[in-house]
Amino acid sequence: MSAHQVTIDIPEKILLAEKMDAETFAREMRVLTAVKLFELGRLSSGSAAELAGMSRVEFLLALGRYGVFPLAKELEDLESAHG
Repeated sequence: MSAHQVTIDIPEKILLAEKMDAETFAREMRVLTAVKLFELGRLSSGSAAELAGMSRVEFLLALGRYGVFPLAKELEDLESAHG
């Protein structure tokens, strides 16, 4: 599978405020983007994990750090079916 590189300009003051170098911040942005796209239902857990640069299991376990319940969509579907 091919990959594309995206370049984003990050103000120096953001890196200083976050106390991260550009490489660490870029890794964190990948994970945060993957988590949010998964939470919104726009990516499956497998695709989000790939975007985050980790295994699916690692990604699912990491979701708790960001306050995202891994099975929220499935729970929502069950609640609406019985509601």
